[in-house]
Amino acid sequence: MNAHLKEKVDQFMAQVKAKNQGEKEFHQAVEEVVESLIEFVEENPKYKDARILERMTEPERVIIFRVPWLDDNGVTQVNRGFRIEMNSAIGPYKGGLRFHPTVNLGILKFLAFEQVFKNSLTSLPLGGGKGGSDFDPKGKSDNEVMKFCQSFMTELFRHIGPDTDVPAGDIGVGGREIGFMFGQYKRIKNEFTGVLTGKGIDWGGSLIRPEATGYGQVYFADEMLKTRNDSFKNKICVVSGSGNVAQFATEKVNELGGKVVTLSDSSGYIHDPAGIDKEKLEYVMWLKNVKRGRIKEYADKYGCEYVEGKTPWGVKCDVALPSATENELNLDDAKTLIDNGCFVISEGANMPSTPEAVEYFIEKKVLYGPGKAANAGGVATSGLEMSQNSMRLPWGREEVDGRLHEIMINIHKTCVKYGKNDDGTINYVKGANIGGFIKVADAMIAQGLV
Repeated sequence: MNAHLKEKVDQFMAQVKAKNQGEKEFHQAVEEVVESLIEFVEENPKYKDARILERMTEPERVIIFRVPWLDDNGVTQVNRGFRIEMNSAIGPYKGGLRFHPTVNLGILKFLAFEQVFKNSLTSLPLGGGKGGSDFDPKGKSDNEVMKFCQSFMTELFRHIGPDTDVPAGDIGVGGREIGFMFGQYKRIKNEFTGVLTGKGIDWGGSLIRPEATGYGQVYFADEMLKTRNDSFKNKICVVSGSGNVAQFATEKVNELGGKVVTLSDSSGYIHDPAGIDKEKLEYVMWLKNVKRGRIKEYADKYGCEYVEGKTPWGVKCDVALPSATENELNLDDAKTLIDNGCFVISEGANMPSTPEAVEYFIEKKVLYGPGKAANAGGVATSGLEMSQNSMRLPWGREEVDGRLHEIMINIHKTCVKYGKNDDGTINYVKGANIGGFIKVADAMIAQGLV
């Protein structure tokens, strides 16, 4: 980047940081996008004159509310709830709800901002939003989770709707939580509508929705491999996390002929050189989804290595699939991965690589798929769930999976279109940011000063 453009980025970021003090994750997300877009915006006066970037970094609406609830001992607990309605230029706000102690305004604004670009890339009519609470479902009884979810929805219901804002799940919000919130919304509104996605298959949910983010992450990596006439066959894959995304990424890697050798949680990671096959994966799903145990128990059961307090990026691999949380992969990790022969990184989590790591991946010209492109499968299938709800018609597994695969192929094509370098390599960060920006920016201009 030349000095003039660098100065433009610095000036823009100074304004963002002044208006959003202390929100470092939001600053990080915005800076990554602005660095990719600044030259494109400068070359296209219609976007510059309309101050589209300035408008896109300002949420349309921020909702903060208290969530009081009774625990099993009859003691009143109080949490904070949020919904960031970031941009509705191309459709109703769409994005997950996260229940985790780390949730704060800055994290949710970063996620909502990323969601705008991600949703645009899917080519579906979806705006961007995000929400959640600092409530921690871990260690809570089903009854306590139900009481919290009902209290949370008692306030949130007035801000959402099938044509306004359609939340989904995220970290800490799975089928149980979606069910409790949907039930409360239905009770209050006296209507059965597609106001949440990730619902149970018997009451408005879509087949493939639980699998979608992990499947899409692997589909995107597969498309990147195809640019080098390669495939997943016999590739060693390192996966972080052991939740929904990591589980189904592992399943799809197995289907495509690769071998996943790691999974992790907040306590550490397991390394199973023999590979996490179908039978072992079924155990992981039971362990994490039913027992809600720790990944160390896998190592105890199968006699493999467990490394406490570490991430798995030191394990030799061909493909890395970060699927846990933001900023889990730093510059040192990136260098270790590349030194060990890794040449494909496809992000299933939101912004799991630090800016320094991303810069290093781009510098080394490896196949790096940023989260806003690679993990868009989840929201894409949420969009397909919304379509099925509107029509009151369920689609079969093969149809939904086929549509998901097609969407991921098209997202990859968009990234290639806007990110191809003169030497034939592809900057997927630039391609995803420009590709996602154009659709939203043109809609904002067409709709005037909204």
